[in-house]
Amino acid sequence: MAVKKKSRRVLPVLAVLGLVATSGYLTLELRQQEDDGVTEIRNVGVLNGMKGTTGASADKGAEGWTRLENPARSVLRGGDGQVKAVLTDGAQTAKLTGPARTFAEPASTGSKVSTTDWVRLMPEEWSEGAEKEKWFKEWYAEYADSKEDDIFSFAFQYVQGAPDVKDDKGLVVAGDANFGPLNVGGKDEDGDLRLEQSDFYDYLGKPYPFRDGKTGTPESMRARSLDCSGYIRMVLGYRGRYPLMSSDRSGDGLPRTANGMARSKLGADVLPLKGITPADRPTAIDQLQAGDLVFFKLDTRTADRLDHMGIVVGHDTEGHLIFISSREEINGPTIGDVGGVSRLDGNGYYAKTLRSAKRL
Repeated sequence: MAVKKKSRRVLPVLAVLGLVATSGYLTLELRQQEDDGVTEIRNVGVLNGMKGTTGASADKGAEGWTRLENPARSVLRGGDGQVKAVLTDGAQTAKLTGPARTFAEPASTGSKVSTTDWVRLMPEEWSEGAEKEKWFKEWYAEYADSKEDDIFSFAFQYVQGAPDVKDDKGLVVAGDANFGPLNVGGKDEDGDLRLEQSDFYDYLGKPYPFRDGKTGTPESMRARSLDCSGYIRMVLGYRGRYPLMSSDRSGDGLPRTANGMARSKLGADVLPLKGITPADRPTAIDQLQAGDLVFFKLDTRTADRLDHMGIVVGHDTEGHLIFISSREEINGPTIGDVGGVSRLDGNGYYAKTLRSAKRL
């Protein structure tokens, strides 16, 4: 249901936090800031548009809150001036600063993303002044220094070679994912090698009861498969516990398709959708930060629909802004370079087809 054209195959194994992958290709490493192995750490996003401060003072040794614009957000800084949290009005995703991690996929890309960003879902949408509320104080106290799996941990548990992860009932909820089943007879006249419409419950192979009373029924041929929007629904919805719609029109929460999510009123529009033509490509990508959803127009066969999406991971060690998504040619989630580099800057395939971004 989310059309994805150019793709690439992720060959590395990602050991996310407590999970140590058996292959040495794809690595995720937790490191201390002073570890010599991390040569560069850049927090995703540029905190621009400063308009003043609220809350505690920014005196040395004291934490302080700052309000920024475009999009409207609250930034918590430590006594040393370093960013500890970025919380955006209307969004539930919070960007917290934690131990450094490196995401790499040497089999399909030379990019390495070394970052201290941890992206987590808060129990409520953020609004100005919420730092004073009980729910936030309790949530932040629990997760400020936590190494518990976050959105990126979940995201990289589906790349090629990633080991299976089971829940407490023995259900496999993560592990190497396909994009979708092969078309019968191979590549069709429209160029689609693999079928779309594989949602999270197809991957799980288990019916899922949605809150609107409808039930998602898995197809056996789609087992262990996630198309681009199905991948986002798995990571942020099923694993991250963000509510899920049964379709683009029924229920509340994340719609089924990339187009439905991009055009929904959920979260904060970091790069508002202006249109789907090349002239509508956004230019202010410095406003993007780790965890943002990015939306693309790849397929010329669909007149007015956005047809691919992914999640911003961060800047690689060469300064390029990288995203992860599930793609047809690579047959699954990847930050690789098959069919087009995973960069949002420059004039590559995905950079030129970017149309909007949302902070959920």
